[in-house]
Amino acid sequence: MPSPFLDAYLDLKYLLNRGYRKSTALNFVANHYKLKKMERYFLARCVFSDKELENRQRKRMPIEFIRGRILAVDGFNVLITLESALEGKAILCEDGFVRDLKYQRGYKLSEKTEEMLFVLLEFLSQFSPEKVVFLYDKPVSKSGEVAEITGKIMREVGLSGLAKVVPSPDFELKKFKTVATSDFAVIDSVEHAVDIPQEYALRRRIKIKTFREVLREFKLP
Repeated sequence: MPSPFLDAYLDLKYLLNRGYRKSTALNFVANHYKLKKMERYFLARCVFSDKELENRQRKRMPIEFIRGRILAVDGFNVLITLESALEGKAILCEDGFVRDLKYQRGYKLSEKTEEMLFVLLEFLSQFSPEKVVFLYDKPVSKSGEVAEITGKIMREVGLSGLAKVVPSPDFELKKFKTVATSDFAVIDSVEHAVDIPQEYALRRRIKIKTFREVLREFKLP
């Protein structure tokens, strides 16, 4: 029996490939099929036009690409996605980038933060970038503390660079050639993008559910 969720995906995909604005197409399809909030969120995060898929596949680079290069990191984006991947709450989306499905607003500093940052930064240090610039959202609570912890661990693992808070990380990230993020607006505006959570998961053999698997099962993690 056909699934309304699968039908919703097919309709949204058709509209996106016809050039409709995503917000308009998604709202129309989600209302038509009476999708739940999490199903809407999934489609918003993971479904794109074929033209967007092709463009992002050209930009996505393996982690080895950062060797000897300056890498700008979308701090909270990468941190939240890595945590989600380790918790089994992330998904490999249609465009080849891993994104979280926690529906999390902002970031909460916790006892796990320093541990996750060490995992992230120690992993990056293995690929010898020339410099790493972490950018955190200034409006997010305790972002300054997270940036301070990031800078401390960077020195511990021998990474050259800095961590700072800025009013708009997206705006700043677009000034760099190579970025680490899953934010599609940023990816579409830069030359190269690296998916650190996916690269880490691949090397640690951590299973991340794919977009196609979710479509087949018709249920979200």
